[in-house]
Amino acid sequence: MKPRCTWCELDPLYRQYHDTEWGVPQHDDRTLFEFLTLEGGQAGLSWLTILRKRENYRSAFDNFDTGRIAAYKANHIESLLQNPGIVRNRLKVQSVVTNAQSFLATQDEFGSFDRFVWQFIEGRTQQNHWRNLAEVPASTPASDAMSRELKRRGFKFVGSTICYAFMQATGMVNDHLTSCFRHKELLSA
Repeated sequence: MKPRCTWCELDPLYRQYHDTEWGVPQHDDRTLFEFLTLEGGQAGLSWLTILRKRENYRSAFDNFDTGRIAAYKANHIESLLQNPGIVRNRLKVQSVVTNAQSFLATQDEFGSFDRFVWQFIEGRTQQNHWRNLAEVPASTPASDAMSRELKRRGFKFVGSTICYAFMQATGMVNDHLTSCFRHKELLSA
């Protein structure tokens, strides 16, 4: 049995996500928007709840095509609120549309959303060396700065804690514990 971060040991879906995705540097704008959406959807819920709904999110939100999502009208949002496969919170659903619009504007300005978000860590994964979960922060000065700038640009559900979880998920930081087999694998990422 490979040594893993303890948070993922409770469920096979968690383990698969941990072993193959969490902390892997992402530079594809669609993938970055997906994680921003899912992390925002998680607010007040467990990440496992969101992982279990992930395929439903992909289907409901046109595989995270920001151009299509940005054009959603009120009747489309109402139909999404009837979809039991996603978190049916009006503010969260509306935020996906608002965020898609802000995302497109940010892409236009920076050339890509990737270039925009990675600037907060100078374009390279921050390699952390945590020995236990208690050491892992919920936010950092970089996630604070990202949150402020995203909010200034009109994004919703992008508080500093959500931004830090986004940074962890997309490999902007390597927060695998040093005892975890993925920590070493991602050191050169």
